[in-house]
Amino acid sequence: MVARLRILLPLLIAMCAAHAGVPSNQLATRRSSVVFVSEDLRGYLAPCGCSEAMRGGIDRAVEQIAEARAANPSVLFVDGGDALFGKTALAPAEVPQEELKAKTIARAFKLAKLATRAIGQLDNARGAAFRKSLQLPEQEHGTVRLFEQSGMKLAIAAAASEEELIATARRARHSGAQFVLGLFYQTLERAQQAAANPALEASLLFATRAADELDGEANRLVRTRVPVARVQSKGRSLARVDISYAQPEAPFELQKTPDDVERELSSLDQRIELLRKELNAPGLGKEIKALKQGKLDELVKRREAIASAPLPEAAGNVFAVRFIPLEPSLPSMPEVKALIDRYDRDVGLLNLAWARKHGKDCPRAAADQPTYVGNEACRACHEDAFPVWEGSKHARAYQTLVDVGRQYDLSCVGCHVIGYDKPGGVCRVDKVEGRKGVGCESCHGPGSIHSDGPGEPNILAKPDKADCIRCHNPENSSHFEFSTYLPQILGPGHGGQTSGAKTGSR
Repeated sequence: MVARLRILLPLLIAMCAAHAGVPSNQLATRRSSVVFVSEDLRGYLAPCGCSEAMRGGIDRAVEQIAEARAANPSVLFVDGGDALFGKTALAPAEVPQEELKAKTIARAFKLAKLATRAIGQLDNARGAAFRKSLQLPEQEHGTVRLFEQSGMKLAIAAAASEEELIATARRARHSGAQFVLGLFYQTLERAQQAAANPALEASLLFATRAADELDGEANRLVRTRVPVARVQSKGRSLARVDISYAQPEAPFELQKTPDDVERELSSLDQRIELLRKELNAPGLGKEIKALKQGKLDELVKRREAIASAPLPEAAGNVFAVRFIPLEPSLPSMPEVKALIDRYDRDVGLLNLAWARKHGKDCPRAAADQPTYVGNEACRACHEDAFPVWEGSKHARAYQTLVDVGRQYDLSCVGCHVIGYDKPGGVCRVDKVEGRKGVGCESCHGPGSIHSDGPGEPNILAKPDKADCIRCHNPENSSHFEFSTYLPQILGPGHGGQTSGAKTGSR
């Protein structure tokens, strides 16, 4: 009887599969797993800037991973490196804050059950000993880590050169890996070159090194021989790789998203970006802003549902790469949000204590160079410009930090005081009196020489876009447009019409 069942069972399975229109080898053995990838975090716990509806937040990223894990326990989270710090060298005043931030990121990674992470150059800003003290599951370049995912061997191969990548991926295959995900510490362009090499045995590459700080402004997926992906930097997005397999020895192919889904996602992305831009338009009324925010939240929710939907049934072994923009309307993991709140509270006290104990005043300017003198030195000649300034957000820039308890945060204060880290400006967070807010010299430059000789062309009379984007950059003010914003700070006595100032003014 047992022998007969052994013969009949495969036939019954095949008959049922044929009747259902599904290949028999998928009926009982098709399985799925998910890999989340973060990269180029650059020490960002949360969005930084003054724009509305800013993307990012490690608390939102961890919640996305937790929700996926609740639906499918076969979830892996990996990081491509450059997560702990934003630059390779730190000034002494920056060390307390940056070390605390790195420790907070490490705690968040542990709550996300990080499986492995490659090491980038930025991770070593405080040296290897500090990095290792965080006790994260690190992976050196040139090494392989194998994971069992629902009966499949999945390898994470970390490498920093094409030769190293090829050798590492080959070693992963020899170890029995069916799916090889490469964390390649090179730019997107270099990763595409490596992906074209026929000797590369990887299934998917992530280009984890940015050419510069602004290189990772967008998510990218390039459908080359070996697909190459890059995740938006500074924690603004997360990549999700859905893997579906039924044939252990068969190769994996990148599954093409149905055209109608691609079109809908593209349309939603465009509408979301347009609404984000409209929300940041100067002078937008509260009621209109609330309506636009509600619509934005609705579109983000719709996009999230489409992007996280299960893969459509397909023959063979397939995978899909989808990006999750971490919009502010997405849910947050409470435990990680508590870590961020504790960091925001503690870092101010830490920086204030350091400044009082070790802080040094800004150096004097050279005898022939201008120095910062503060707004009051400008008032005598430009009294009529002050009402315009006092009615602007620039005048309240420092207070906006006070309102959220971040006036001692070194990541923020530089754009909220006059002459940060410059002769005559602010070099200590405990000594900002007379330099609070975005004042005259923030835009027009240091004014000591002009104050002594106001009739001379020794001041920047009309700042241009280049002067504004030092602070209104894509990171902090993502929808800044010079021509739109400039009229908001002009008015009688300040460029709006002929000034009544005693000497040449803007």
